[in-house]
Amino acid sequence: MPKVKLTDLVLRDAHQSLFATRMVTADMLPICDKLDKAGFFALEAWGGATFDSCIRFLNEDPWERLKNLKKALPNTKIMMLLRGQNLLGYRHYADDVVAKFVEYAAKDGIDIFRIFDAVNDPRNFEAATRAAKKTGKHIQATISYAVTPFHTIEKYAEFAKQLVDIGADSICIKDMAGLLKPYEGYDLVKAIKKVTDLPIEIHTHATTGMSVATLTKCAEAGAEILDTTISSMSMGTSHSPTETMVEIFKGTEYDTGLDNNLLLEIAAYFRKVRNNYKKFESSFLGADTRILQSQVPGGMLSNLESQLKEQGASDKIDAVLKEIEIVQKDSGYPPLVTPTSQIVGTQAVFNVLFGRYNKLSGEFQDLVAGKYGACPAPKNPEVVRKALVNLKMEKEITHRPADDIPPEYSKLEEECKKLLGTNTVSVEDVLTLAMFPKVAPNFFKTRADGPVVFKPEDAVPAAAAKAAGQAEKYNVNVNGVNYAVVVSAAGTVAAVPSGGAAPVAAAPAASAGTGGGGASVTIPAPVAGTILRYVANEGAEVQKGATVLIIESMKMELEIKATAAGKVHFLAPTGAQVAAQQPIVELGGAAGFAPVAVTAPAAAPAPAAPAPAAPSGGGGTAVLAPVAGTVLRHVAGEGTQVAQGATIVIIESMKMELEIKASTAGRVHFLVPTGTQVASQQPIAEIG
Repeated sequence: MPKVKLTDLVLRDAHQSLFATRMVTADMLPICDKLDKAGFFALEAWGGATFDSCIRFLNEDPWERLKNLKKALPNTKIMMLLRGQNLLGYRHYADDVVAKFVEYAAKDGIDIFRIFDAVNDPRNFEAATRAAKKTGKHIQATISYAVTPFHTIEKYAEFAKQLVDIGADSICIKDMAGLLKPYEGYDLVKAIKKVTDLPIEIHTHATTGMSVATLTKCAEAGAEILDTTISSMSMGTSHSPTETMVEIFKGTEYDTGLDNNLLLEIAAYFRKVRNNYKKFESSFLGADTRILQSQVPGGMLSNLESQLKEQGASDKIDAVLKEIEIVQKDSGYPPLVTPTSQIVGTQAVFNVLFGRYNKLSGEFQDLVAGKYGACPAPKNPEVVRKALVNLKMEKEITHRPADDIPPEYSKLEEECKKLLGTNTVSVEDVLTLAMFPKVAPNFFKTRADGPVVFKPEDAVPAAAAKAAGQAEKYNVNVNGVNYAVVVSAAGTVAAVPSGGAAPVAAAPAASAGTGGGGASVTIPAPVAGTILRYVANEGAEVQKGATVLIIESMKMELEIKATAAGKVHFLAPTGAQVAAQQPIVELGGAAGFAPVAVTAPAAAPAPAAPAPAAPSGGGGTAVLAPVAGTVLRHVAGEGTQVAQGATIVIIESMKMELEIKASTAGRVHFLVPTGTQVASQQPIAEIG
């Protein structure tokens, strides 16, 4: 039997699982020489959430990351995770976009395409597989593993045979939640080996504590390749330690042949680098055996907790976990992996908050209507009927969904030219816009400023520093300039830019009171995180319940709402790292607030929410936002006559689209413009 090979995930899934995909390329390149000498089968370094994170949070061009990694890893294959017809976005793309994306990913450095589909529909592999074949690169077709009454070893083996037929060069069993048990893994590998002699690679997470044993048994069953992560980036929500697996197999017929002395040097490097990202790490370090019951991946679990907190329903997590089982069954038992994990999880939240299927997200309707492909099992016909009525469809889609999408690359190219104000654009930029049309425009504006920089002092908890009488430290990147923001124990604030530029003058500490003489209320941060942006203006009058700023915490955006009416005074700048219960906003009754104490020069002002439109005064019926979210678009025109039950506005909440319908017939008057962050139960329209 051949020796077992290892694929290390440290450059992609490890930091995606541990600290929200925040590792910058500058922290990867210095160790690439040693990674390249280690002798791995491959390094997974691109795809998944890295593309999104690069342009949304890191101000990095993901295509440049790939090119730089390829130069730094000349002897090791680079693997990417590709979501089939979804590519790296959250919708199906036309075949011409899929072909172009795969072509340029291969051109810029990808050697192995690990292709998966969230519902395990082989038709959703076809376009990406066909495109990858043309590049001559390795195609690793992937089984998304789930544990349901429908998913049996026999069905998985049958699916593996279908993947062989569409052109796979190897098969991956992708266990995203750590649900694959050791002996079941052994039997699954044996069953797949009966239908194909292609190499099998095992991907599993350490979240439930079973991963080391599972990898060992799968190797004994004949799996040729195992996914691991260098030890200093392993375990918890990550994966089994590379060095551990090397030692387990050493001297056996499965010996990896890797040098643990070199691996320990790599581990030492990442142990130091990991300190730069402590602010993004969750408190989860051990094994979460709740997942064995709920079947919910660890990352999905933390998202659900954050989403419920955002909706003021933290106490409903157990009810949501139970509801997920029902929603997953009713939607045909799709595996809970991106994007179906978010779709099923959010619908479960809606069911708990509003009653079962009283409100359907747009994406959930698309899922049960067949727009994401054929789910593994039959669906609840009543749920399907409700979705079809809402979508104005006569029947569920049974053909390949992408057949309904006309070629779209040329249109996207024209949009990109218009956006960038040029007659020539790179294919990579067009594809970036295609993947994330809401995020890419701002990234294109700031790209020249360069990537953000994370340093160990980013992780200093403000509350702990203050308690110890030390200075609080933040790193803030504004227009490409990195500022060390220091709040001294004496109460002064200074922002010192790197590179020798003049520092911002010291100011009184931002936590000073309003001094206006009126009653004031201080709002603490409910969780540790980063102040992402202000929604209200400094000194603006706000109502109780209005959103005043956004904190990023646990990979999610969390709205901070006014606990009373009053004038807003911010106690910390955007970009500041805040501790749980640290005061961040003060609401007072007097005008004349001092400006925010720390503002870097030349910084763009924080975007303020547009003022709501005034009520018509005609005694109309108010339409309330059922959940906190963003007003995505108005469906009806201002002032138009609508029927009762007609959709008038779309809110984006918990990454899903939710239709808001007219509760009565009449003329529509919108109270908030598109793009506005709204609170749950906030009036957003009026019908009179």
